[in-house]
Amino acid sequence: MLEKICFNLTAFAIFIIIFFKIIRKNDTNYVSILVLEAIGITISFIEIKIGIDSNSFFKSLRYLFSIIVPVLIILAELNGLNYSEIISIVMAKFLVMLGDYKAAKTILIKLVTKYPESYKGHKMLAKIYEKEGGMRKAIDEYVKLVDIKGNDYKSYFKIADLLNELGQKNEAIQILENLMKNKPDSYEGSILLGELLCEQERFKEAERVYQEALRYRPTDFDLYYNLGITYTMLSEFQMAKEMYEKAADINHKAYGAYYSLGQIALIQGDLDVAEKYFEHSLYGELESKAYYQLAKIYVLKGEKDIAINFLNKAIEIEPELLELANREKVFERIREHITVSVKMEKEAPEEDELEEEVPKKTLSLEKRARAYLESTNGLVRDISENTLKLKTEKKVDEIIQSQLQKEEPKDQENQKELGSG
Repeated sequence: MLEKICFNLTAFAIFIIIFFKIIRKNDTNYVSILVLEAIGITISFIEIKIGIDSNSFFKSLRYLFSIIVPVLIILAELNGLNYSEIISIVMAKFLVMLGDYKAAKTILIKLVTKYPESYKGHKMLAKIYEKEGGMRKAIDEYVKLVDIKGNDYKSYFKIADLLNELGQKNEAIQILENLMKNKPDSYEGSILLGELLCEQERFKEAERVYQEALRYRPTDFDLYYNLGITYTMLSEFQMAKEMYEKAADINHKAYGAYYSLGQIALIQGDLDVAEKYFEHSLYGELESKAYYQLAKIYVLKGEKDIAINFLNKAIEIEPELLELANREKVFERIREHITVSVKMEKEAPEEDELEEEVPKKTLSLEKRARAYLESTNGLVRDISENTLKLKTEKKVDEIIQSQLQKEEPKDQENQKELGSG
């Protein structure tokens, strides 16, 4: 009996503490604790009323509900935890699992309104807004996260990332520059900042960002590859070559890097090296383009039959290349030997093709870099052809002048003979 009296006194004391907590915080989430308290006390009163000792199960239950759980919650709150926040987050996560985002948002908005410093509440609300496409509201929540926790660099990056998605590039760049000052080893920040600077053709600034990032990740494929693209757009082809080579050393399946190296080798006039690199890139989405470039190389080498074979393969894989081949001067001599029957409408993929792994989409900047290398190659070829033409014309002029100089004395002698006659 003494044990039950002590139990009830303790349970009532805890009940009163929780009750005043509800009044002070005006938070109905604490009612659940009172319910547990009431269950435990009711079990104890029933035992006293009937005059029996409860078995170990019921005894454990009333102590768990009325003493252990409430005391643990009180101690947790004394150490900075918020019971109401935990309950709200658990309920919101459960509703998200059920797909009821509206109800989850209602709970979370109520939580952050009651407790504006609830980091977990704002974070979960931000993720829900982002998933629903409410980017502006998501940004507002991430800003609040940064206000709550100044060193929350992940939220700082998310603000920049969402601003980028909304098309506010300058604002995103400003946020990322501040992020890099405070956390220079932020890999995600470096990649996004570099890409945004490249989009605005601020290639020198992008180069500095990527080079700084290499201090923290000296064996990162993406950093070297992006530097290769950056140096390409700066027309620093030797540096671009070095970066692409390092990227290819890190990832031997970097077909894009091999393809760009082949284009640079063409610019530098090294057909054998270019051939080797294009052969390495004969896979995936670049297969057709690599065959197309190999066809150019063999035209320039004077190996007409091989060039025709490669050009036909390229057009068979990517029919759109026929139109390009018809425009390019380099293929004038073999154009009539194109034998592929081209259908410009793309046929629906077969079932086996649908099961294949879809290749990673090429970045728009990567495409720009390749197009830039291609146009530079064309320019170099035109210059070479014009130089050769000028040299030929000059040589012909020299031969004509030489012939005229030889014939001039004979004309003078003929005139003298006529004069003496």
